[in-house]
Amino acid sequence: MKWAGLRHLWQHRRLTLLAFIAASLLAMFFALRLVVAAVYWSDPVHLEQAPDGWMTTGYVARSWQVDPKDVAQALGLDPETHARGVTLEDIAEAQGRPLVDLIADLAAYLAETRP
Repeated sequence: MKWAGLRHLWQHRRLTLLAFIAASLLAMFFALRLVVAAVYWSDPVHLEQAPDGWMTTGYVARSWQVDPKDVAQALGLDPETHARGVTLEDIAEAQGRPLVDLIADLAAYLAETRP
């Protein structure tokens, strides 16, 4: 008898039940992403990290709490057309300059932005 309501919905409103389940799973996915991001970025270890080759401009911007477009511009990129997910190593390679120089320029910019 416990499952009579669910059985009734499955037999008579299958599409609605499936849509509700899909929406619930999607909401749980985004809630989990929110919690994971909140826990990750609340850890002081991830704030003001020294730039490294594996980082993206978005990661650096989040870590230093600056606008990602400003970080892209500081690296000589067009902030409007810069692709997300491109690492600092990829940017240095595309610009034909050593990664160490790119990171040094970025570190100097970040030092200027902090009081």
